[in-house]
Amino acid sequence: MPGPPGTDSPRPARARRPQPARERAGHSPHGLLFGPRDLVVVTGLPGSGKSTLMRRAVAGDAVRVDSQDTRDRWDARMSRTSGLLAFPYAVYRPLVRLAHYAGLHRTLRSASGAVVHDCGTQSWVRGWLARAAHRRGGSLHLVFLDVSPDTALDGQRARGRGVSRYAFLRHRRAATRLLRAVERGDLPRGVGSAVLLDRDAADVLRRIDFAG
Repeated sequence: MPGPPGTDSPRPARARRPQPARERAGHSPHGLLFGPRDLVVVTGLPGSGKSTLMRRAVAGDAVRVDSQDTRDRWDARMSRTSGLLAFPYAVYRPLVRLAHYAGLHRTLRSASGAVVHDCGTQSWVRGWLARAAHRRGGSLHLVFLDVSPDTALDGQRARGRGVSRYAFLRHRRAATRLLRAVERGDLPRGVGSAVLLDRDAADVLRRIDFAG
């Protein structure tokens, strides 16, 4: 497995705070730098802080594609149109997913670097992104928020929005499989590198940038 740009490490970059010795070409405790046509997937358990990290760290010309943003827009739209009748999210969830993937498709048609929110259970999405990155002359990279299930559940409670027990267990199994594969250097097909962030490392990360 190739490491971040400019390295040939067979292992993923794992960030623990503080670890300045783990800085690599383009990567530091406070920022991650990728190629101008690369795609970056931020993945991890629901409640691990993916959306929070993306809102804080994705800036400049980088494009942020977050399914949570799409849901927030639809929640606001449904609350305006439904009046006193509140529709449960399950009713319009297929529309949210369709809108998210339509927006992602539009993003992939451009050549700009982009950061994409991934829940970790849809492996076909990573395959789609890897192929898209290759076509535009870039690579796909993973940023994995490696937090405990308890921390993720605390994050769901803090935001006042969670997933069902069944859904969380499904996410947990998928995230565990992905984490174990990455730790032994067995990246998903088409993925160029992986950065594993624990909670402290995620909290100090301030920028995800694309060179050029």
